[in-house]
Amino acid sequence: MRLREQLVWLFVLAIPIASIAWTVTREEVLREWRELCEENSKNCRRVFARKFFYVFTCEYCFSHYVTVVFLIFTRFKLLAAGWLGYVIAGFALVWVANIYMSLFAHIRLEIRRERAEISAEEKHLTKNRADASEFRKTA
Repeated sequence: MRLREQLVWLFVLAIPIASIAWTVTREEVLREWRELCEENSKNCRRVFARKFFYVFTCEYCFSHYVTVVFLIFTRFKLLAAGWLGYVIAGFALVWVANIYMSLFAHIRLEIRRERAEISAEEKHLTKNRADASEFRKTA
């Protein structure tokens, strides 16, 4: 593959990696599973078991494992042939996927902030309307 094609693959493959890692570690649909993993990552007696369960609670950690699965299925290599291409691709995919997740988290935070501001403004306007209505009744 030419470098341009490799870069397209890099930025496109990072999207489903980020999506899967984010969904497993952050979204409501898997909350019960994640809570179980969080509890086991803190309370298991064996270090291996704690680390195993911790992987499912950290999007950065989990993205490494998702990346390995994607590399196995796609056989994507970056900049070099053989195992070195896999290693470079693996770390590059994790890096880009985590940039995507950081951007997504930032966007979600901004949306949440804007919704809170809108809600506060709506409450303020509703209160002002009620006050004005009450003032008209007494005048």
